[in-house]
Amino acid sequence: MRKYLTAAIVLLLGRGHARRTPRVLPTAPPNPGAEAAAVALLFLAALLGVGFIVVYAVSSLPDQTQLLGAALGLSLLSIAGALIIVGKKLVVTEELVEPYPPDEHPGEQELVVELVEESGERITRRRLFKLGVGAAGGTLGLAALTPALSFGPLFQTKYFRGTPWRKGRRLVDEGSRPYRASDIEENDFYTAFPEGSTLQSREDLGAPIVLVRLPKSRLRLPPELAGYAADGIVAYSKICTHAGCAISMYRAPLFQPDEPRPALVCPCHYSTFDPADGGSVLFGPAGRRLPMLPLAIDAKGYLRAKGTFDDQVGPTWWGTHIWRPTP
Repeated sequence: MRKYLTAAIVLLLGRGHARRTPRVLPTAPPNPGAEAAAVALLFLAALLGVGFIVVYAVSSLPDQTQLLGAALGLSLLSIAGALIIVGKKLVVTEELVEPYPPDEHPGEQELVVELVEESGERITRRRLFKLGVGAAGGTLGLAALTPALSFGPLFQTKYFRGTPWRKGRRLVDEGSRPYRASDIEENDFYTAFPEGSTLQSREDLGAPIVLVRLPKSRLRLPPELAGYAADGIVAYSKICTHAGCAISMYRAPLFQPDEPRPALVCPCHYSTFDPADGGSVLFGPAGRRLPMLPLAIDAKGYLRAKGTFDDQVGPTWWGTHIWRPTP
């Protein structure tokens, strides 16, 4: 183990300095073959580290998990192989038999420095070694940090920020039939989509919404959401802000006020939202309220959007509090 640690220190810190006399270690000839093998393994480790990042980025690859494990494991094995070659073939070693040393070593620090300098004398291509060590260590570090991108997209954020909702767009049901305000009854909830959307586009993050009608006397919308309701009808994103599941349950109390007030519920993790209070969280792991869609009723009684959502749709990610949704 000491030899391998010395090998790593030699690769990183070994420099050509004037030697003291006499030498600490015996001289040994260079070993170009071992040097070439160690350098090749270091650059192979760097290449495998880049491969890990590429495989992680391309989610369509089959057996992605196995490929990630293979790339990372082989990268570590390549680095270990390079250190073994350096320790066995390139670092000057000498085995001495002597009495157990005393507790204190006055010249120990100077001796260690000299050992590092003299141990690396057989390495003739130190800059190439340092480049290999830097490449292998750097790519391995990037590979270790790459999974952090799963917390949210870094550059391609348009999918998360954009929605198909814009001013004047009518609300339609699953069969593309436009909703009238009179269609929305109390104690029930409805799923709606923007008019003109196709079956494929309805899978977009910002497309589906839920509609409920509440007595206007029970609405307690915050000031910034004033005017978002239309004759007691409120609309919220159907995508839960916890993990992106679908809001597919509605709690409609039958014996008010003894039972809990109406609520939208995500059945996956039981995040519960208050439709009367701007979609605020009543219960569960969600840390953010549901985004609300402003509604209006046109002259023919159809429900239309007055704009897009007031907040980012979907589960919370690092850009949620930076950008506003865009139609």
